[in-house]
Parts: sequence; structure tokens; C-alpha cells
Amino acid sequence: MSRWIRDVMSSGTASIEPMTTVARAAQVMRDQDIGDVLVAYDRDLFGVLTDRDIAVRAVAEARDPRTTPVGSLCTRPPVVTVAPDDTVDRALTLMRHYAVRRLPVVDHGGRPVGMVSLGDLAPSEDPRSALAEISRAAPNH
Repeated sequence: MSRWIRDVMSSGTASIEPMTTVARAAQVMRDQDIGDVLVAYDRDLFGVLTDRDIAVRAVAEARDPRTTPVGSLCTRPPVVTVAPDDTVDRALTLMRHYAVRRLPVVDHGGRPVGMVSLGDLAPSEDPRSALAEISRAAPNH
């Protein structure tokens, strides 16, 4: 029996525009306790910015977070995505192939509607696995 992305994804993910500063993006991540934000322009997915992108592409390169736009740091198109009506197996296949831990979920018009992470998929694949147990644990702050 297939499991669907719509059943495991996180909806209502944070989205910012490409000209948003890295500092503002970091504040959004902090305030929402998340490790990534979707970068969208005019409701279309432009890219994905992760906390690792900020560390490796901004901080490590001594870029000013108050003036550096996220559009210059984020993972840019083509961004690997899934749709709400895709299967969990498809998401896992894409994650393995592209060596990513998160996939934006977009509707058939390409509009971002959520995010699915490896942690979201772990409990549905093997509820007794270590990753599933970690995924169910309360976050540390």
C-alpha cells in the first residue's frame, strides 16, 4: 500500500523572497525553529536555503549577512521537488539519488505548499528505526 507525501509532509513552510537578507532568513529560521526556508518569487519556487548554506556560503566566506541576499546563496533551480500526490517511495528514491535530506513539496502549478524531510519519512518506513525514534523526540532548544 502506497503512502502519500500529503500524509507526511510539513505544510505551511516558511518562504522568503530572493532579495531577503541572510540575517532576516536566519531570524525566520530561529523564530520558527526550522533548518531551511523556501525561496520563492511571485509564488514560484526559486530555491531552498538551509542553515548549512548560511554557514558554508555566507559565514565561511565572510559575507555580510545584513546585506547579502539569500538568492545568491540558496540552492537554485533545478530544485528537486515532489508533489503532494507523489508516494513516499518516490521521495525516498529522489533523496537517495540526489543525496538530499529535504524536498520541497509543490503543487502541479509549481507553487510551494510544504516540505518533506528524511525525518518525516522515517517513522512511516520503519517505526522502530533509530531515525524514527529521533524524529519523534521533542526538539532541543
